[in-house]
Order: sequence, then structure tokens, then C-alpha cells
Amino acid sequence: MSDLVERLRGRGWRMTAQRRVVAEVLDGDHVHLTADEVQIRAVRLLPEISRATVYNTLGEMVSLGEVMEVTTGGRAKRYDPNARHPHQHLVCSGCGTIRDVHPTHSPLGDLPDTERFGFTVTAAEITYRGLCPACAGTVRTERGPG
Repeated sequence: MSDLVERLRGRGWRMTAQRRVVAEVLDGDHVHLTADEVQIRAVRLLPEISRATVYNTLGEMVSLGEVMEVTTGGRAKRYDPNARHPHQHLVCSGCGTIRDVHPTHSPLGDLPDTERFGFTVTAAEITYRGLCPACAGTVRTERGPG
């Protein structure tokens, strides 16, 4: 059974077949699917699942705090089941691949007091951007070695 399914059950969430399929689709490391991607994968497992059910289930999981909505600059929100462990994201500017990263320093400490304007900072979201090895290889191939 998936970690996400277990967490949802532990919260007393009624586990219907549709909810289970959405949770199973989202389970895993470095999972950052759009709602449409979740729908496509869920239909493969449970052909009768509706788009509305997928969207509603994702919204409920976010409300419970078991899944995070991630925005990386594209139009579509992505859904990250790694909501229990603080982390940042590394996004490929070429293909859009997203990886969870766990920097060893706190991003809260990176904001100097003079830039806090009296705010008590409680959270920070940082997105690292670059090229994954495949896209970096494509860029080098198109431009030549170097």
C-alpha cells in the first residue's frame, strides 16, 4: 500500500476506489503531476473515474495538508505528495522536470533583517532552476562542444 494512502487512512479519510486511485497515482519520490496528468493516469487504473472527481480529490488532499500545490512558473499547478518533509524544488528550464531538493541551510536565514520590513518570516519557497543532464547535453550538441 502506498505511503500517501496510509497517511490519508491514518487521518480517517474515507478511502473510496476513486480516492485510492488518485492517491496511488501521486505516490512516489519526485512526483509533481498536473491535475490533467493525474486524470490520465487515474483513468488507466479506473476507467470510470471522472475529471471532477480527480480535481475534487486533489483539492481535498491539499486541504488536508497531505499534498502540496506547486507552482513553478508554468500555467498548471502541480501536486506534490511530499508534504510532510520540508524541501525546495529544482526545475529544468528546458524540459520542465522537477526534483525535490533538501538544502542544508534554512532559506529563512538568507533574508537579512534589513529586508524583512518588520515581518516575522515563517516560511520560504525557493525554486532552483537550471538544465537537467539531458537538456544540458542537447544544448551542448546544438552549439557544439564546450
